[in-house]
Formats: sequence, C-alpha cells, structure tokens
Amino acid sequence: MTLLITVFAAIIATVKWYNRKDDTMQLGMLCFMFWGASLMWLGDAIFEYAELKADYFAPAAADMLNDAFLGLSVVALALIIWLIRLLITDPKGSVKAALKKKK
Repeated sequence: MTLLITVFAAIIATVKWYNRKDDTMQLGMLCFMFWGASLMWLGDAIFEYAELKADYFAPAAADMLNDAFLGLSVVALALIIWLIRLLITDPKGSVKAALKKKK
C-alpha cells in the first residue's frame, strides 16, 4: 500500500510538473521527494517478497491499513516539507507582501 500511494503521488506531481507554465511552485522538489519515497518502498517490497514469497500477496487487513496510514503519512510529510520550503523561499512574494501590508 505504501508503494502504491507514493507512486500515485509521484505520478500526479510529475504530471503537474510537466504541464507547468512556470516554475514558481517548485514542483520539481516535490517530484523528487515522491519518486525517492517510491524507490525506497520498491526496495522494501522486493526484500519483503524475497522473505515472504507467495504470502507477500495475501497481507492481513490490519497490515494493509497500517501500510495505508504510513503511505498517507509519507505523502503528508512531503507536502508539509514542500509547503514550508515554498513559504521560506516565497517565489511569488506573497508572504512578503502580506507582512508589509500588516505593518
């Protein structure tokens, strides 16, 4: 489940990155994080399959739920890191304008 969730997130981020008009949203970093997580989960799946063989394809419901929560947590963490980086670099100047307007 973790691999599936991160691969879907990576594909969506890559499609958004490929169809971008400009690079102000820094989607490339998001793509790298999702594809890196996908490669990590792929390695994990390979080693788990080598250990469990056919039992790998019949996980318990509790294991699938835990994996789904872990996959969603990884996607949420990557989005939080990306958002913090956007707020710090402020490519469109929105944060800077909001702070100046408040003073």
